[in-house]
Amino acid sequence: MTSIVVLATRNQGKVAELRRILEPYDVELLGLEAFPDLEDVPETGETLAANALLKAHAVSDATGHVAVADDSGLAVDALNGMPGILSARWSGTHGEDLANLNLVLAQLRDVPDDRRGAAFICAAAAASPDGREVVVEGRIDGMLIRAPRGRNGFGYDPIFVPSGETRTTAELSPVEKDEISHRGRAFRALAPNLRDLL
Repeated sequence: MTSIVVLATRNQGKVAELRRILEPYDVELLGLEAFPDLEDVPETGETLAANALLKAHAVSDATGHVAVADDSGLAVDALNGMPGILSARWSGTHGEDLANLNLVLAQLRDVPDDRRGAAFICAAAAASPDGREVVVEGRIDGMLIRAPRGRNGFGYDPIFVPSGETRTTAELSPVEKDEISHRGRAFRALAPNLRDLL
């Protein structure tokens, strides 16, 4: 029997990505668009893992299904690990991808190419209605370039070149990105644990 898992996001890019990753498992993945009355969960945690767990528990409690949530961030070496937990609202408004990207580029304008190291980090959590939980982390290291390239992906993807690559994550195909991305790594680590929660 197929089990329902709810992904605590309205971001269709994330829903599509997790659907691809969970394809080998007998799971029907729903995004929050299936629950239009559900309000967004405030990200009040002090870490990516805390935010992921907050969202997973809130959505699981509200829907009665196992819920999966993630919180991701871009950690820039020259910015002492920021924007980190503030990545989605770095420019002041949540989800303004272009404004966030442009602010990071402006902040790194005078930083030499060899000091533009960064990492994408993702904490992925799952929670069941009975309160059980699991949280894992995925990470990918790379460098930030000076101008956006590529049309795939979202967020900071157009300026992030993974270690060992010459293309940005926005120039990779969705399948290529899933294989190496922080979110892909975190969700692949989380997926086997879902069986214990279902």
